[in-house]
Order: sequence, then structure tokens, then C-alpha cells
Amino acid sequence: MPLQTLELKAVGAFPKLFLDYITKNETLATFYNQFPDIEGFRKAIQSRVFTKEKRQTLVAALENQYSTLDSKPDFSPLLDDKTFTVTTGHQLNIFTGPLYVIYKIVTVINLARKLKAEFPDYNFLPVYWMASEDHDFEEISVFNLFGKNYKWETTQKGAVGRMNPAELRAICDQIPERVEFFQNAYLNHGTLANAVRCYMSHLFENEGLICIDADDKALKSVFSHIIKDDLLQHTASKLVTETSEKLHTAGYHTQITPREINFFYLEDGLRERIIKEEDEYKILHTDITFSESEILQLVENNPERFSPNVVLRPLYQETILPNLAYIGGPSEVPYWLQLKGIFDYYQEQFPLLMPRNFALVVNEASRKKIDKLGITTEELFADEVTLRKGFVEKNSRKSLSLAFEIDEINDIFERILKKALIIEATMKGPVEAVKAKSINSLEHLEKRIKRAEERNQEGSVNQLLALKEKLFPGGGLQERKENFLNFYLNDNLFIKKLLDTLDPLDYSFNVIEI
Repeated sequence: MPLQTLELKAVGAFPKLFLDYITKNETLATFYNQFPDIEGFRKAIQSRVFTKEKRQTLVAALENQYSTLDSKPDFSPLLDDKTFTVTTGHQLNIFTGPLYVIYKIVTVINLARKLKAEFPDYNFLPVYWMASEDHDFEEISVFNLFGKNYKWETTQKGAVGRMNPAELRAICDQIPERVEFFQNAYLNHGTLANAVRCYMSHLFENEGLICIDADDKALKSVFSHIIKDDLLQHTASKLVTETSEKLHTAGYHTQITPREINFFYLEDGLRERIIKEEDEYKILHTDITFSESEILQLVENNPERFSPNVVLRPLYQETILPNLAYIGGPSEVPYWLQLKGIFDYYQEQFPLLMPRNFALVVNEASRKKIDKLGITTEELFADEVTLRKGFVEKNSRKSLSLAFEIDEINDIFERILKKALIIEATMKGPVEAVKAKSINSLEHLEKRIKRAEERNQEGSVNQLLALKEKLFPGGGLQERKENFLNFYLNDNLFIKKLLDTLDPLDYSFNVIEI
């Protein structure tokens, strides 16, 4: 896989807060602890504390979760205080969803490898945090393969990880090629979370990837003191609001807004917000209510009924894992920067925030078209108007610009104005008006000349725009639209080649040729 890299800011697809973070803008220094480089990891290893009791609870939960699979990773290293995790997470998109989900997991696996090479006395395990409690079904229900969208139709409600994926048989039968490991996962497991764990274990076999489902009573018990505090004191709301205001003052747009209570009530088929009205706790869109003593007793006996929202999910993750780093996308890293105050308050170590790998995959056919058109891959990152304009001008036999002629008109009218002012001071206005009209006419003529040249090059321009659409579907990044099967079905070593090619600590945009 030949590889070239571009600076992320050159791609034009990432927010300012994200770009300033990865370039170590000093304005953001107080919003995190360590930068994700080798020295930052060295400091994080030295300071990370995780109790023996938590390790035992974690291992027991994982053993139980993997009981539906024939093979599983070795969890025993997690009992050792020299073992740490590095984590990425995502929603349970059907058939893995967009390509960047695979990039996330490739990044976290390669990071674990790199850390082991740098710090051989320690163990590092890659973790995929399955967002099984998320209830936004629309976001996970569609995937794109070979330019066609496939959608899961269902009447099931609530946390997606608890849904039965058997209905996905219809899509398995529709896609152009039979994919056994997806079919096995979806049709032989009663929940989507178990199905995702199954196919991820297949795709990343022998890579030590751990898929964790946080929708777990034992794991929620470790977090119960924070559930109670949020219900009673609303600490997170106050702290995140303060941090968000600081980021706004520094000129940044923030991603998330805290609520007074940052938990949902969770049952089969139901995930709804908890609100407090006077002395009563209510579950939105239901008739369920609790007194203060009742809801605190529920936390004690059934912590699995409480599901953190985006504000407290990161803290939950760090509470139950001996984690060093979180690997996220250009929207995730910025919202984590809003959360350090919560971690400080609850005395939980804030992880190193790492961008995932970003990539554009260019196959041989597309590479030949790029070469034939005489353009560079970098040029394709421009918007369509800029790309078309630059291509036409570069391939025209003569200059299409009238800038020289417009400069000459300016000079002529400067001379005319001098003559006119000698005769009458009021002549400046009429002279400037004629000048403006002349320049406007030339600019209009220039546009007509360029459009005429575009028509002369119409065939090549159409080829260029078709290539742009193939590599940047809908004008966006390929990784956000296409599914990994577009490449994997032609080469089942595709994921292995990504693992062998991408560097987790190189914060660039990768162009990969296959």
C-alpha cells in the first residue's frame, strides 16, 4: 500500500478546535493533561491508578459477555497493575457503517502495538467501546455499499445494543456478495451487541481486540456513586457549563450541552431522559416517577437502569477501564475537551485524547484516471468549483485571465482622471463611474471566455468531476460515506494492510493506494 500524507488543515474538513488541539495551540493547554505523544504516554503510565477490585470486576464482566463466543481474548493480563487499555468507541452501525469505524479500530490496535514496543515492561490492550446503550436507531440503521444504501427496517425501540438483529437477514440476502461472518453474527445472536462483538472478533482475530458492552450491572455498580451525585447535586452540569464558557471566550464552538441530570432511564425497549420536577423524578414520555429515596434505592439495587448521556459516558468509561487514551474523530476530541473539569472533580485521570487515522483509499483504476488527467491527488480535495476552475486554466493553451488588461484600464483611467481634474474638480465621479463600468464589462467578458474554454474541455472536465464524485461521494470525505466492504470484498487482506500501513501517532491525512 503506497502511502502519502497531507496536513489535516489542508483537507478543509475539520473544525478549528480539533486542528488547534493537534497542533498544540497553547490556548487549549488547560483543557487536557498530556498530549498524545510518547512522552505523554510515559507520564500517563506513571500516574494511572486502577484498583485491584475494579480489575476483578472488569474481568468478570468481560468473561460473562464473551460467553456466547467460541473463542475469546485472554483477559487475565487485566488483573495485573502493569496492564492498561487504550480505547476507541462507536455506535453499532449495521455492517460496521462508514469506513472510518474500521480506521478507529485499526488506530487503537496499532497504538497498543506501538506502546508495547516503547514500554516493554507493560501490557497494552486495545478496546472497542460498543455504544450499545445509544437509542438513536436512525444513525445506525443505514450503510452504503457500491453506491447503494441499505436500511434496516424495524419497529424495535430503546437501546440499540439490546435489539434483535434477526431482521438483518433481509439485507444479508440483498447485498451483492454473501458475507458469511456478518450472516453468522446477525442470525445466530439474540442482541445487536453480541452480534457486533462476534463479527469484530472475526475481523480483528489475533489482534487482541476487546469489545466491551457497558450495558452491564456489575460495571454500572462501580459507577453508582457518580449516578447518585448527578441525580442529587447536578455537579457535571455546572462544571461542563463553566468549561464551555471558557472555550467560547477563547473563540471556540463547543459540541455538547450538559443537562441538569445527565442520565437516561433504561429498560428493554425504553431509553428516556430522567428529569426532576420539584421533589419528584420523572421519566420523560412515560408515567414512571420516583421519589428521591426510591430513585436512590434503584441506583443501589439496579444501577443498570441508569444510562449516561454524552456528558458522563466518557467518565463512566474511565471509571471502569485502566485506560490511558481515547481515540476519536474530529467531533469527539473537541467535546472531550469540555469534560476535564468533571474528571478533576471526581478524581479520575483524564485520558490522552488522540485523533484516529484519517484516510482516502485510491484504487488502481482511480490512480490511472488521476495520472491521465494530469492532476495531483491533493487537488481533488478542493471544492468542485475550485477544482474545475483550476483544471480548465491549467489545461488551456492560453491564459484565460484578463487581469493584465484590467490593470491597463486602471492605468488609462488614472491618466484620464488627471486631465479631467485640471478642467473641472467635479469630473472625478463621472470618470470613476465609466471606469467601474469598463472593468465590470471586462470581468463579465473574462467569465464568458472561461465558460467557453470549459465547453472546449467538457469531456475532460466531466471525467474530472466523475473522479471527484467517486473519491469524495457527495462532496464529502470517502471515509464518512463508504463501507469497508467496498475494498474488503476484492481483497480480504485489506484490514491487515491498513494495520501494516497506518501510524497511530502520525496526525496526518493518509492517501492510500491499493
